[in-house]
Amino acid sequence: MRINQHPVLGRADYSKMITVYLDDRPIPAVRGEPVAAALYAAGRRTLRFTRNRREPRGMFCAVGRCTDCIMEIDGTPGVRTCVTPASPGMQIRTPGQGDCT
Repeated sequence: MRINQHPVLGRADYSKMITVYLDDRPIPAVRGEPVAAALYAAGRRTLRFTRNRREPRGMFCAVGRCTDCIMEIDGTPGVRTCVTPASPGMQIRTPGQGDCT
């Protein structure tokens, strides 16, 4: 579910493929792409759930202004995945019930 040929950016460069880990499961990513884009390409739409109503949240604004895409990355909670570049071996965790906002 990746864009292979973009009208402005050109052809996708798959020579930069890396692996990140979502809740200990390997996910393919392109080095430097936003974490949320890698998760979306892997079929993941829900990135967290709201604290009180447990409603699913995913990528919404995609520019770092809202908090719908926050996850824990490499032990740091509340990271906006839409503006965080993927790097090799990155550990991504779905926030638990008490961690969501």
